[in-house]
Amino acid sequence: MVKKVAIIGAGISGLASIRSCLEEGLEPTCFEKGEDIGGLWKFSDHAEEGRASIYRSVFTNSSKEMTCFPDFPFPDDFPNFMHNSKLQEYITAFAKEKNLLRYIQLKTLVSSVSKRPDFSVTGQWDVTTEKDGKKESAVFDAVMICSGHHVYPNLPKESFPGLQLFKGKCLHSWDYKEPGIFKGKRVLVIGLGNSGCDIASELSHTAEQVIVSSRSGSWVMSRVWHGGYPWDMMFITRFETFLKNNLPTVISDWCTLRKEPVFNDELPARILCGTVTVKPNVKEFTETSAIFEDGTVFEAIDCVIFATGYSYAYPFLDDSIIKSRDNEVTLFKGIFPPPLEKPTMAVIGLVQSLGAVIPTTDLQSRWAVQVIKGTCTLPSVKDMMNDIDEKMGKKLKWFGKSDTIQTDYIVYMDELASFIGAKPNIPWLFLTDPKLALEVYFGPCSSYQFRLVGPGKWPGARNAILTQWDRILKPTTTRIVGSPLKPCLFCSWFRPVLISVLSIAAFLVLF
Repeated sequence: MVKKVAIIGAGISGLASIRSCLEEGLEPTCFEKGEDIGGLWKFSDHAEEGRASIYRSVFTNSSKEMTCFPDFPFPDDFPNFMHNSKLQEYITAFAKEKNLLRYIQLKTLVSSVSKRPDFSVTGQWDVTTEKDGKKESAVFDAVMICSGHHVYPNLPKESFPGLQLFKGKCLHSWDYKEPGIFKGKRVLVIGLGNSGCDIASELSHTAEQVIVSSRSGSWVMSRVWHGGYPWDMMFITRFETFLKNNLPTVISDWCTLRKEPVFNDELPARILCGTVTVKPNVKEFTETSAIFEDGTVFEAIDCVIFATGYSYAYPFLDDSIIKSRDNEVTLFKGIFPPPLEKPTMAVIGLVQSLGAVIPTTDLQSRWAVQVIKGTCTLPSVKDMMNDIDEKMGKKLKWFGKSDTIQTDYIVYMDELASFIGAKPNIPWLFLTDPKLALEVYFGPCSSYQFRLVGPGKWPGARNAILTQWDRILKPTTTRIVGSPLKPCLFCSWFRPVLISVLSIAAFLVLF
């Protein structure tokens, strides 16, 4: 019998999961609480409880060639970094092209997911849904949770003494939509992540004064990299990953990023112009002001915006299934709960990396479906927990905390791809197709690479890789000034490596 799979959420992860189920002959049913697909990227002018929320001015931080589904490139004329409305347009086009809409039940809330009494034998789940005030229950052979991790705002009020005394307005970035209502106001933004930087920069054009408070600081990067190319097309490469993971730590830490950076093209200029001021962590609040750890005070505050991230929760599910140890989300490869007697539940889209979300969720869902189908098997519970512990140790070293959902993009993608036979064989490519091999190894690690071989192989993947720079250049080539120049794939990393080698040589000679 065909296995029935319940998919919770019709955002990017949900669409990837539907498509993967169909590719492997499974029967998906997707439940979406909202009125449309798109999840996080479906903008609404008001925040709705239980759903992700973005502000009107959100743009992507990943370029279109690195963001797309691996067999569905963006149109040539789409900008390299897209406004949320443009990405939503693409998501809708993908769903229609792949005929996914027929498998989605909109305005349907999943209220409960529980093991059936014979779960240890069948691996089946009881799924209860609500629509128009009516409840329905159905049995599914597997469940794929695709509800994302930008739904439940993290508002750490207990970390800010005196906040209960503050008489101004407090809100989370989840509630923020546009700057108009803050005209002439004095605003404190807490948090220097992507949302905090975006909101502070935007408010600085209308508010009387904007201060950003940061506990530990952030690396702020521009979307525009050397030569005017998108940062990720130049930075996220297999060669860069090789250097980062094989050079001595003192060198790799100097020329690569360990902590997740913030992408904002405007913030540095706003700081230099004095319209945004950066302060350390807030020590305490009074009725009208904030006192920072350096002793300075921000007086007469009208509003505090907490850009303090999100917590992830699954209210329809027993916590013990996902949080199997010390109340932490404990998932093998960020997808499978190790203790389950049968591997019939997968969490898609929870991990986070420098890479784009769409390729990650596409590969996650492809592997998850293979496991659900039975063509791939998981290691023992002991081995899975040991792998989780090992990864947590690396995260502590790389990112400064072990419970982060941050991960190394290419290493992670290659791990998943190897499970299903979709990892490119680089040495073999150099022998059989050197032109493609050079682009795959030294060029951007775009999603097409993971549809070159294996299940779901796409015949157009090779051509898509070889023409990806053409699609990057197209929207900026608005007048003829000669042939558009493509970047030297090796040169961007040759300089820092050469400087590192010369520095070490000079050190050895002098000391």
